[in-house]
Amino acid sequence: MKLSALVVIHNEEERLAACLDKLAFADEIVVVLDKCTDGSKAIAQRYTSHLVEGSWELEGPRRNTGIEACSGDWIVEVDADEHVTPALAAELRQVIEQSAFAYHDIPVDNWIGARLVRRGWGASFGKPAYPGLFRKEAKRWGMERVHPRLTLAGKKGPALQNRIQHYVDRDISDMITRFDRYSTARAKDLLESGDIGSGPHNVRRIISRFWRCYVSRGGWREGGLGFLIALFAALYPLVSHLKAKYDADSLRSNR
Repeated sequence: MKLSALVVIHNEEERLAACLDKLAFADEIVVVLDKCTDGSKAIAQRYTSHLVEGSWELEGPRRNTGIEACSGDWIVEVDADEHVTPALAAELRQVIEQSAFAYHDIPVDNWIGARLVRRGWGASFGKPAYPGLFRKEAKRWGMERVHPRLTLAGKKGPALQNRIQHYVDRDISDMITRFDRYSTARAKDLLESGDIGSGPHNVRRIISRFWRCYVSRGGWREGGLGFLIALFAALYPLVSHLKAKYDADSLRSNR
């Protein structure tokens, strides 16, 4: 079985080499360069000749372009801020030789700076696991800018045992910047859908989303960082709605 490693990026010269260094176990590496104006292309060329350059407005289509560019029977999808450990690499090779399923979840270790934060993620602000190993025909992304919907075909197999290392935020300031970026992108999606929702509905969601991350998913065990993760996850729909409502003109002009 041939395994492709897919990395989709926009201006990731600071982190790309460390990511690609750990993908030598794959039969091919495919890098999608979306509007890259830094040194990302030169870095990618040191590891692979399979480059796809272009300009995409939406996250989903650029990821689908990457999937189509892969020639492997199986694809492992990795972001530039993620590292595949040797143990995970060995497990990936083993699974694709034995699996009768269409896709498998890869569990995630999320890092904020030097702190490993395993609990409390979800609700659009982080991922405890994701369907990162899949047969080429099994996964397609939706048309949204941020957190596109996934269409998965075929039967889901058991989750892998080894975790991918995700260096999600450098510090709290980086987390705040990411929240602002995500909510702006979500506001643009809401405007394009023609339905930005209502303030009261999104206010009510604050409680349920905070409870899910902080209590049900154990974010309280992570101290102040767990509280912040739950808070941002809770506020994300409301802030996105308010940006779509009050910043509509500037959002439309900056598409």
